[in-house]
Amino acid sequence: MENEAHSMSSDIEIGVNEKMVEALESSDNIPLLLTNSSSLKRTGTVWTAVAHIVTGVIGSGVLSLPWSTAQLGWLAGPLSVILIASITLFSSFLLCNTYRHPHPEHGPNRSASYLDVVHLHLGISNGRLSGLLVNISLYGFAIAFVITTAISLRTIQHSFCYHNKGSEASCEFADAYYMLLFGVIQIILSQIPNFHNIKWLSVVAAIMSFTYSFIGMGLSIAQIIEKGHAEGSIGGISSSSGTEKLWLISQALGDISFSFPFSTIIMEIQDTLKSPPPENQTMKKASVIAVTVTTFIYLSCGGAGYAAFGDNTPGNLLTGFESSYWLVSFANVCIVVHLVGSYQVYCQPLFATVESWFRFNFPDSEFMNHTYILKLPLLPAFELNFLSLSFRTAYVASTVVIAMVFPYFNQILGVLGSIIFWPLTIYFPVEIYLNQSSTVAWTTKWVLLRTFSIFGFVFGLFTLTGSIKGIVSQKID
Repeated sequence: MENEAHSMSSDIEIGVNEKMVEALESSDNIPLLLTNSSSLKRTGTVWTAVAHIVTGVIGSGVLSLPWSTAQLGWLAGPLSVILIASITLFSSFLLCNTYRHPHPEHGPNRSASYLDVVHLHLGISNGRLSGLLVNISLYGFAIAFVITTAISLRTIQHSFCYHNKGSEASCEFADAYYMLLFGVIQIILSQIPNFHNIKWLSVVAAIMSFTYSFIGMGLSIAQIIEKGHAEGSIGGISSSSGTEKLWLISQALGDISFSFPFSTIIMEIQDTLKSPPPENQTMKKASVIAVTVTTFIYLSCGGAGYAAFGDNTPGNLLTGFESSYWLVSFANVCIVVHLVGSYQVYCQPLFATVESWFRFNFPDSEFMNHTYILKLPLLPAFELNFLSLSFRTAYVASTVVIAMVFPYFNQILGVLGSIIFWPLTIYFPVEIYLNQSSTVAWTTKWVLLRTFSIFGFVFGLFTLTGSIKGIVSQKID
């Protein structure tokens, strides 16, 4: 960031007020995004916000939704997608109204990150907890993106090998090479100064997500037409026992619930929007459009995949098609391009948080704060800061190393995702909204919001139990 995070002159709006600064100084300087964001020119619109959300939400996980639908059946599957989409949208509305403080539209103070808004409304302890959970979430997604990208690249390589040498050929490739390649690309892209400068990346990634989702959907529909009928049943895939079915349902609901993860980046997205109109109105409109589009794609892809394969629905939809070699390979290319963008969407907020903490605590350090202008032949001039260069490079390298050491780490991420679902998507948004709106206890609104939070806790605990059971079962098998 161009301006030092510790600059707090009265003529500059920042996402914290004086009480927050005093609390920060008296609490060992906990990490908080002290972004001098008003010095940045906000040019975001409804459609750039939609692109950011779609990029962050629709990932390769959409291709696992046919498996989730297969576990739940034709009735509970689509209803679960709609229910979880509604929960996500409602939570986003609560957060949108807390971007400005004290008034949701005219308040002078902005919260430029999820950590900012929790710290402001719920205090230091909750701020620390949310910071830990947010950073675990962002870091976990980054590792998952490395693993998933490597799988897609390996699938493309396998397709070329089998196509050229025949199905009996030995086509084994190590994921490590693909992970290293992905890491090099992310190290370069991570030098983008901040979230405001990656709109173009989000747009490209959003187009890719639509492309491979519709390819998977189209291939499924083609297979249904070829068969002449749709597979599937109301109750979904049968299992050996009622208990086993319950665990599969739990895992399926977990997969669906974490296909809508954008609560942790909603503040950063809203902080890119121009005003007027008020940012919360623009963000609500963008959330409605993005969640509606996402839900339609999820329902279509999940339903078409289940109808095409029935009880034999694969975990990854694109692995079930033996024909259409070039089309399946192209879809995997789109997945790779999309995850390149998603990695940055999820990592830029963490970059900003950590770097702001260092700059706040070391205001006189040239290494932390000085920005150099670098001009290379045939390339436009760009800004270089040694803190950003070293930290972001080390961060990307660490995600690649962990992905290489634990190539099946996405199963563990399912447990981590279950742990953070309730606090980040439901609990904190509800508590923040109640605090800002000064809702009186035991009123109708208060009771409904508390009930919503309790339901989210029970739901998250159920999916967490199922995810742990799934990991244990896979390890035993």
